[in-house]
Amino acid sequence: MKQYILFDLDGTLTESAPGIINSLKYALKHLGITDYDKAILDKFIGPPLAVSFEKFFGFKGEKCNNAIKIYREYFSEKGLFENSVYAGVEDMLARLKSAGLKLAVATSKPEVFARRILDKFGLSGYFEVICGIPLDNEKMTKAQVINRAIAELNTTDKQTVLMVGDRDYDVAGAHQNGIECMGVTYGYGSRSELEAAGAEYIAVSTEEAAELMLKLHISD
Repeated sequence: MKQYILFDLDGTLTESAPGIINSLKYALKHLGITDYDKAILDKFIGPPLAVSFEKFFGFKGEKCNNAIKIYREYFSEKGLFENSVYAGVEDMLARLKSAGLKLAVATSKPEVFARRILDKFGLSGYFEVICGIPLDNEKMTKAQVINRAIAELNTTDKQTVLMVGDRDYDVAGAHQNGIECMGVTYGYGSRSELEAAGAEYIAVSTEEAAELMLKLHISD
């Protein structure tokens, strides 16, 4: 029986693409980079910034740190709230909490920003634990964030924990910690991506996700 639900943030609870992409455009412009495939920017939604800057632009070391610093000049003031909560998310969280499930956030976004976003949209009160990456450890993996969230929930029974996310990173991070994952297709990942990653469950909407989680809570 599932007792603990870990949620990804971007693409699972909030539609964050506008703020992330605008912050990236701001950073790349300041770095003098104008010739790039705009479709690449969408791939930054989910993974840690340091990983994506290195993968897609070859930034390493101080160059990568500088790109992140410039990105955050925009993100911390404007991009943070160029964001919206997916329809049905608050109802989903309320139903789960009312049923007695313990909820947490496990995101690759810096924790300080995740908390500000959840506070802004009035969602913080639904969560027992909010975990993100520290500002001084940009390459912290999703698996490490999930591991920390599980530890802060004070449970050792992995069978009672479920990760919910929209990308293959969420599935991989869950499996590296020995827990199951529910993929949601209303975010930024596709069904094929989530199935290929091995997601145990897939939901196409917040309503379907809530129903599946409630069934797992009652009968798993």
